[in-house]
Amino acid sequence: MRSSVAHGSATGSVTAEFAAVLPAAIVVVVLCLAGFSTVGAQVRLLDAAADVARLVARGDSARATDYLARTGDRVAVRIDSRDDIVCVQLSTRAWQGPAGILPVDLSASSCAVGSGP
Repeated sequence: MRSSVAHGSATGSVTAEFAAVLPAAIVVVVLCLAGFSTVGAQVRLLDAAADVARLVARGDSARATDYLARTGDRVAVRIDSRDDIVCVQLSTRAWQGPAGILPVDLSASSCAVGSGP
């Protein structure tokens, strides 16, 4: 049986479909990379909150301040202490995406038991 469609008539349709799908695929890849970058920034912020909480709980506020200064980010810090427990909350705005056009607010908190009086 012969096909009624000529073989040469569908030649350009694959190229056109590929050209239409390629920009969408690029956008998906860029958004995935931005998502991974955001997760990495959140993990670093959580680690910093834990480290600062431990330093403050030990009574080493000067090292905690130096540690935060070395992060290079604009980080807002809130420290609460009740009894022997010190809780630190850090928050910052991360700019993600192509050329850093997507603002993402990140926050992390951690608590540590102080060394006592």
